[in-house]
Amino acid sequence: MQWTLVIPVKPLARAKSRLSDTAADGLRPGLALAFAQDTVAAALVCSAVLDVAVVTDDAVAGRELAALGARVVADEPGGGLNSALAHGAAVVRTTRPEAPVAALNADLPALRPLELSRVLDAAAEFPRAFLPDAAGIGTTLLAATPGHELRPAFGTDSRARHRASGAVELRPDAVDSVRQDVDTGEDLRVALALGVGPRTAAAAARLLIPGQ
Repeated sequence: MQWTLVIPVKPLARAKSRLSDTAADGLRPGLALAFAQDTVAAALVCSAVLDVAVVTDDAVAGRELAALGARVVADEPGGGLNSALAHGAAVVRTTRPEAPVAALNADLPALRPLELSRVLDAAAEFPRAFLPDAAGIGTTLLAATPGHELRPAFGTDSRARHRASGAVELRPDAVDSVRQDVDTGEDLRVALALGVGPRTAAAAARLLIPGQ
């Protein structure tokens, strides 16, 4: 099964506010962009991925991610994360009605294509499925196979919310890079230990990372 990934990217100026203990205000937009670039670059070379649709209204993010090969979809509803994801999935299915779609976080800088393929192959067995984040509270990937709506419920306690919505919780082995999103300095330290992509590595070299 060849998936289309829908990746939301909020305006870079407002991104990653919880990294304030690690990155100065002026550095956070560049760090958020680096996360998204490394996430998209890894996703595009995953054997289970056909293409990537990035939902954003940020001109810089759109330009840089399009340069990597992503399709950029304007965040027309402007109604927050779940609205953006539902809109992105709907746009994808206007041209490919039977496309399997998966929402993927944009802050997975350690993402490994083989591990992503493992998760998507597991998701293909169910109408809707999700992968919890490393903290066990949130969600990093939500998938919907052909004929099923994505119905995203990201936000506070999204693991519980997606489970309550009927999505199957995936538990594949050895997929740490797909679960390790980055919201805090500690998250970034763990991602760096896993091995991040080149853009994040360069951006993080300018920061003081707790524990490094």
